[in-house]
Amino acid sequence: MNISKAKEQVKGAVRAYLTRDELGNYVIPVEKQRPLLLIGPPGIGKTAVMEQISSELGIGLISYSMTHHTRQSAIGLPFISRRNFGGREYDVTEYTMSEIIASVYELMEDTGVKEGILFLDEINCVSETLSPLMLQFLQYKVFGGHRIPEGWIIVTAGNPPEYNESAREFDVVTLDRLKKICVEPDYEAWKQYAVQAGIHPAVMSFLRSRRDRFYSVETTVSGKTIVTPRGWEDLSKMLLLYEKNGIETDEDLIVQYLQNERTAREFSVYLDLYHKYRTEYPIEEMLSGHLSEEMKDRIAGAGFDEVYTLIGLLLGSVDSDIKGCMEERRVLESVRSCLKQYRHADGSLPPKQSLDEIIDRIEKGRSAGMRARSLTREEGDRLLKTAGVLHDISDKVSDRQSYEDTYETVRDDYSERVSRHDEHAAAVRARIDNLFHVAEECWGDGKEMLLILTEMTADPDSVSFISTYGSEAYFRHNKSLLFNERDIEIEKEIEDLEL
Repeated sequence: MNISKAKEQVKGAVRAYLTRDELGNYVIPVEKQRPLLLIGPPGIGKTAVMEQISSELGIGLISYSMTHHTRQSAIGLPFISRRNFGGREYDVTEYTMSEIIASVYELMEDTGVKEGILFLDEINCVSETLSPLMLQFLQYKVFGGHRIPEGWIIVTAGNPPEYNESAREFDVVTLDRLKKICVEPDYEAWKQYAVQAGIHPAVMSFLRSRRDRFYSVETTVSGKTIVTPRGWEDLSKMLLLYEKNGIETDEDLIVQYLQNERTAREFSVYLDLYHKYRTEYPIEEMLSGHLSEEMKDRIAGAGFDEVYTLIGLLLGSVDSDIKGCMEERRVLESVRSCLKQYRHADGSLPPKQSLDEIIDRIEKGRSAGMRARSLTREEGDRLLKTAGVLHDISDKVSDRQSYEDTYETVRDDYSERVSRHDEHAAAVRARIDNLFHVAEECWGDGKEMLLILTEMTADPDSVSFISTYGSEAYFRHNKSLLFNERDIEIEKEIEDLEL
């Protein structure tokens, strides 16, 4: 199965394991909760999936790569203690708490999170001395006499032996105690993640037409070559930072991430074309509604690769606008929720102090959530922005005023922010309409228009934006592709942002 389906399998199992009965006991006893085992090629996103699941379920996450652990760090150090049995004292070997289990308790103490996932990566690559103890841990959830806390689900991952020479197969007895999930690389599944993650438009555009370059592991006379989703994502981040800092990219950089000379060379050539066309085509002018006859003639005579790259440039710019606007909206929604709490405060604290306490709870909750990894980086940044807005509003509030007077100040500030957001959304909607105008003028309802519609429809932020703020051009062209107009009513006002 692909990584998206594997994620749902893991998430479903974790939710089931954490289900309690009416007495507060786990329906499936801890000793019967089979650890999960994800087996798949390297770099396909197994670790990222764990982070997504912990965030979506609001639980903690502890991750360890087992190749880095020795017998001592995994099970603890031995020491001699005196024990009394049957009236006689004996010397008994005990163990200090395992670093792995101690980290779970430490996280629980620091954050207050009582349930979570203990993720052990590269589980089938442990050393020979540690292997028997790992098998015992998977079966009994005990390291050196110390048990993993209740409410913590064990999820493990490993590579098949054909990808990792140090990997070994589990025996039948162990496999019979695990939930084994086999994962394969899949471009369509990764694309859903990549759209949300803001992968560089050049990477997305390249892979649309060269999906065979998405993933490969080959053995050559010079050794193994590998191209993985992790490599594409890490390269994307570096490309964005190089552009931001005005640093030129070349094949020497690309091959550090795409460790296959042919793929690196092909993408390097494509990236040069991408930068060339970004310079030659006035993307911002076109999205502002200015399309000259000269430019229309050039586009009409352009080859497939040039047109494909141009579409990627246009979509990349509009996608960035949409994501920025939707994130702004999410922050406003978060602020609105906090201001409702302020509105219904019991009045036991002065107005400014009451608002500052809400801000303090947000900041502490964010800190604990990031530490527990029950929040994604995006969610953490959103809380940080929310706190920033509330700090700005708090600066306008005085304890000398009544709650009614201060709330009027708060409401006016918030309403002004919503008005600015409305203007921003209107500007983004105009750019979407201009994108479709360019497509209509240059390609009509051809395959180019279909590509634009398909890519926008696959992006949850784009669909959410258009459903909320509308785009007559999108619905006119998309009606025959996916949606019936009766199924979606365009909301032209942001009623749910009103206090």
